[in-house]
This record gives sequence, C-alpha cells and structure tokens, in this order.
Amino acid sequence: MTSAVASELPAELRGFREVQRLAYACAEAVAAQLKPGVTERGAARMQREWLRERGVRDWFHLPFAWFGDRTAFTNFRIPLQFFPTNRVLEAGMPFILDMAPVHKGYTADIGYSGCLGPSPVHNRLLADLEAHRELILREVRERRPLREIYENVDRLMVRQGYANRHRAYPFGVIAHKIDRVKERRFSPHLFGFGTQSLKGLASDAVHGHRDGWSPLWSPYKFSDHPPRPGLWAVEPHLGFRGTGAKFEEILVVTDSKDPEQSAFWLDDDLPHVRHWAEERSA
Repeated sequence: MTSAVASELPAELRGFREVQRLAYACAEAVAAQLKPGVTERGAARMQREWLRERGVRDWFHLPFAWFGDRTAFTNFRIPLQFFPTNRVLEAGMPFILDMAPVHKGYTADIGYSGCLGPSPVHNRLLADLEAHRELILREVRERRPLREIYENVDRLMVRQGYANRHRAYPFGVIAHKIDRVKERRFSPHLFGFGTQSLKGLASDAVHGHRDGWSPLWSPYKFSDHPPRPGLWAVEPHLGFRGTGAKFEEILVVTDSKDPEQSAFWLDDDLPHVRHWAEERSA
C-alpha cells in the first residue's frame, strides 16, 4: 500500500481526502459528458457548476480544461495561455481537466487525463505515469532534496522518451503545498485563484524563505531542501508530440521515523490508480 489505511487517517486528513475524492468525482462526471463540439471554457464551466451544486464556494484555483495539443502546453509562453479557451474538442483528442476546490475549509488540487476515443499514444502516457508516482514516493521517503527528486523525475521522463511539461508551469513546479483555508461568506478571486489560498501560500513562502524551504517544488535552488512535512499537490506531466497526460493528487509528508508513515499518498482509490490496477489484472 502507498497510502494510509482509511480507518487510520486522522480527521484532518479525512477532510482533505473527502474534497480530493469530490474533485475526482467531478472530473469523472464531466469527462463522461464531453463530446465533439464542447469547448475548453464549456468544460471548465461544467466543473464549476457540478462542484457548486455540491457546496463548493471557494477555490485554490478555478477549473481549467485543456484539449488537443494544449494538453502538452504546446507553445505556451505566458500564464494567460493556461486559462480555458474556445478550443473545440474533437474525436480522438486528449483532454485534461484540472480543478482545485476548497470545501469545508479543506483544499484539493487534482488533474484528470482522458481522451475522446481510443489513442495508443495517450494510453502509453497514462501507463508510464505510474513509475513517476512510485519514484516520487520512494525518494520523498528517502528524504532526498526536492530539487534532486525533480531532476530524477526529469531523467525518468527522458528514458521513457517524453518531454517534461510541468516545467512549463509558473516557476516550473511539479508540486506545491496546500493547507486548510478559513471559510468566509464571501471568497474573492484574483486571476482565477482564491485570495484566501494565495494568502496561505504567500505566508508559507515568507516563513519558508526565512527557514530555508519553499512551498513550491521546483527545479531551482530554492527547492534544494528535504521534503517539508505537510500536504503537497503533486503533478508530474508528460508530453509527447502534442499529447500530454498527468495526474495530480495529495502526497502527505510527516516527520515520522517510520519510512511508510514518513510519506504516503493520501488515497489509492483514485481513477488513475484504479486504471493501473485494472491493467495489471487484465
């Protein structure tokens, strides 16, 4: 097992697991409704509406949707290119749904990869992501510096024949810390990001800078430190000739001396993990 047994999770972690499961349920529900002609903006709106109907009122960031070669961030140069566009989904196209809801004060940030019809390339990308999930957990448990783990993920991608597409994100991050967010009656947003969540991340950045760590897991010097205890939303993102695929889920890091408890994925009952298990059993 790579995550804690459900009955053993403290209440705090159960809250994060519940919102992460809610987000993945949203992704699966919206993916099942996608069809040719839907736009990225339409898919993002479907995610927002599904979650709002279930009580979500705040966000770490509003939902994204990327179709076709935009799943591999082809020619992305500026942050505005990440926002949903009028790109239309067509048969055979890959897609990624990405959302970060806050519910009852708990945060999740997830990524769901799919394809509108059969695609051997997309299937291969999804299958090869499993090795990245295993590598990240193993090396976090070994307490290797985050920057070193990032470089080892890069090397694995090269061996697999892929391009690193999370490097296209701001600061090239493969992960960022998440935390509780105070519930407010009014939750404003700034450029698609919840201001309460941004305040928390900024506070971590200030304290981390003082103490020699960063809430952003990047290829840069500021991530050259051991894994910091807390919750990390991790998203290795593979690209191959205009097709991209990723997962994003919560990794729990603790200060336990027990290797299995020092780091674990919050939940193994997620779509990509079930998919890998089904492929092995088949």
